[in-house]
Amino acid sequence: MFDLTPIFRLMARRRLGKLARLDPAETQERQLLGLVRKAAATRFGRDHGFDAIRSVADFQARVPLRRYEDFWAEYWREPFPHIADVSWPGTIPYFAVTSGTTTGATKYIPCSPAMLRSNVRASLDILTHHVANRPDSKLLGGRGFMLGGSTDLVTQAPGIASGDISGIAVAELPWWMSRRYFPSKEMALLADWEEKIAKMAPASLQADIRTISGTPSWLLVFIDRLAALRPDLPHRLASYYPNIELLIYGGVNFAPYRAQFEALLEGSRAELREVYPASEGFIAVADRGPGEGMRMLLDTGLFYEFVPVEELESANPTRHWIGNAETGVNYALVLSSCAGVWSYILGDTVRLVDTDPPRVLVTGRTSYMLSAFGEHLIDEEIEEAVAKAATTIGARVTDYSVGAVFPKKKGALGHHLYIAEFAGPVPAKAELKRFSEILDAGLSATNEDYEAHRIGDVGLAGPRLHAVAPGTFAGWMKKRGKLGGQNKVPRIITDEDLFDDLRTFAKAR
Repeated sequence: MFDLTPIFRLMARRRLGKLARLDPAETQERQLLGLVRKAAATRFGRDHGFDAIRSVADFQARVPLRRYEDFWAEYWREPFPHIADVSWPGTIPYFAVTSGTTTGATKYIPCSPAMLRSNVRASLDILTHHVANRPDSKLLGGRGFMLGGSTDLVTQAPGIASGDISGIAVAELPWWMSRRYFPSKEMALLADWEEKIAKMAPASLQADIRTISGTPSWLLVFIDRLAALRPDLPHRLASYYPNIELLIYGGVNFAPYRAQFEALLEGSRAELREVYPASEGFIAVADRGPGEGMRMLLDTGLFYEFVPVEELESANPTRHWIGNAETGVNYALVLSSCAGVWSYILGDTVRLVDTDPPRVLVTGRTSYMLSAFGEHLIDEEIEEAVAKAATTIGARVTDYSVGAVFPKKKGALGHHLYIAEFAGPVPAKAELKRFSEILDAGLSATNEDYEAHRIGDVGLAGPRLHAVAPGTFAGWMKKRGKLGGQNKVPRIITDEDLFDDLRTFAKAR
């Protein structure tokens, strides 16, 4: 296969030069006003006086915050699937089908031609930062493997389809990239996850894979399948793909998986690179080392706002943007895009670590707060505490979920129940007890509300840990029809019925 990397390297140099010259605030305001002008004649634009908007302040005064449910009820549900000139000019050709991690409610996210171009530009930025970091890269001399969901799309109407965002991406791959894509169209169309990996694993061993991307938990499942096929080889990614250069991950906090992937990459020249894609738009790409934040994409047709998490439900929340957002604050991320979402509460919480250029860490979900007893724990705090506890006892947590268990007897205390799956054998009882103690101490050290509830065991009992055998979470996700692809195991479960379902499946009563 002809190696396009030298040609791309020239493009990457130009792109890096442009990125270095970008003024974040100026660029973002220009993006917003350009989006507003394009959508001024749409129904949404007329309703909100887009013709009169001349600044970010004008926009924020005229366009209130909305969630998906608001857009669906007010603008999209009635004309669906023929959404034309409603919140973005023209007819929407694709809808990314997604569901809430904790609720399972199906959502249809508009994906316009402009958004397709935005996503391609984001993908090119991933490669740009890689070749900048690896001057001897030959990445485009082989194939890129995207371990996503089924690429089979559902026809909603002539010229209008819906499906997994990865399926939409594959359907619109540029010609030069489609020839370098793995798996084949036949395998990519498979909806049954187990059948899909059974066919993809041996086929991938015959391909020159240089990039692999996906959700960490499903990547590990897939790599285990490779190990089963080739038990004669060292369990390293380079054993299966000798020319591997890049492993792209995103969608979940990587801390619990980092040690496993670093071990898998030993002996290779591959690097890990985090990305922040959403069905509503591609937000950011890592341009530095792990944990140093992902660089936000400022010039690809997206406009970002930042609302302090504690103000999100207030009548008049403060709305920051790149021009005045601060580092170190836990914000709910709000998006306006070239697919017609406007001041849309994305559902993610982020913390800026830099402002020029803006880099973010994803700290959790707006719905991912464990506060059944007033403890106000966020996803990031729990992830870090779980990772620390696992490292301390010399174990690896591959998946886990946590929820609240309420007292059934008068005078009893409620507690948090962690259902955790470890790599390899389940640790001994003494180690599991130590894990719970380290977890408890870690949460107390980082969260004052949690610590206050735990002092003297008067407001909240200590966390309890129920360890399950390898494959338990995959079995539960399969039972729910959410095996593989873009589906993620919910970390914090606030839906009592969903948590009861997991507890029953895992025999954690």
